[in-house]
Amino acid sequence: MKTTARRFGVWIGIMALSMAMVPLSAAQLSGPKRATSKQALHRLRVVVQERSFASAALQRTVKYNVVLPVGYESSQKRYPVLYLLHGWNGDYTNWVRLTNLVKYAEQFDMIIVTPDAGNSWYVNSATAPRNRVQDYVANDLVDDVDRNWRTIAAPHRRAIAGLSMGGYGSVLLALKYPGTFAMAGSISGAFDGPTRVEHDMPQLLESVIEAYGPADSTTRAENDVYRLSATAEPNRVPYFYIDCGSQDPLVESNRKLIRALAAQGLRYEYHEYAGAHTWEYWDRELPELLKAAWKAVSATKTR
Repeated sequence: MKTTARRFGVWIGIMALSMAMVPLSAAQLSGPKRATSKQALHRLRVVVQERSFASAALQRTVKYNVVLPVGYESSQKRYPVLYLLHGWNGDYTNWVRLTNLVKYAEQFDMIIVTPDAGNSWYVNSATAPRNRVQDYVANDLVDDVDRNWRTIAAPHRRAIAGLSMGGYGSVLLALKYPGTFAMAGSISGAFDGPTRVEHDMPQLLESVIEAYGPADSTTRAENDVYRLSATAEPNRVPYFYIDCGSQDPLVESNRKLIRALAAQGLRYEYHEYAGAHTWEYWDRELPELLKAAWKAVSATKTR
């Protein structure tokens, strides 16, 4: 249950709060497994389908789940799309299995896609040439979804969001592909991915090195969201929705991102509530993230 006095800051510039960073275990990052039965999905009147397709960027077959809105199968309507990215040590099934996404989705007339990306950090790997995950998500996945589902294939009807590594990925892709998404959202974003996250969470070291290469690599610089924010054009990048728990080891990196967005005059809102880097927190905050995404993709286009 949310408390009435849980908000630290919304539309903030600089926050002077600080907290010691502590490493998280793999169990904390991946969370407990919770199955969703076919009967439960049927009662909720939302359809979840799994699809496989061949990604040109990855040169292999990948999977994603698609959560179809109520009434999709009995209509000919076209719908906006939210791409919802998983975190480190996760996969494309996490959002459906470990949160109440399917229940929450009943309220929103949009398609929700949850792709698979391994521990890629959503970048084109510096060490594994065939792991071009950034190209796969931004190009192959979006194209496949638009071809196979009744989407409104327009940037102002498309949003991207995620948790932890996926929160970083959503902001990264929004900054690197301006004009592709109307909104980018994050819960507990791991924005220090290419810079220092392995110092705070040693268990991430292997995936960080595979994704970005050595400490002085160009891949790290090219995927630094703070640097990208500093050169972003305010009229081209989307609206940013950022949320982080005040007891989360990643909270300082979230505050740092907000300072970078504010300094460049980019549009954002920031929420910081009591909570940690847990599935309990992510599930609790997910409805507000979905509301923000829906507001962005259903708004009348003004630019």
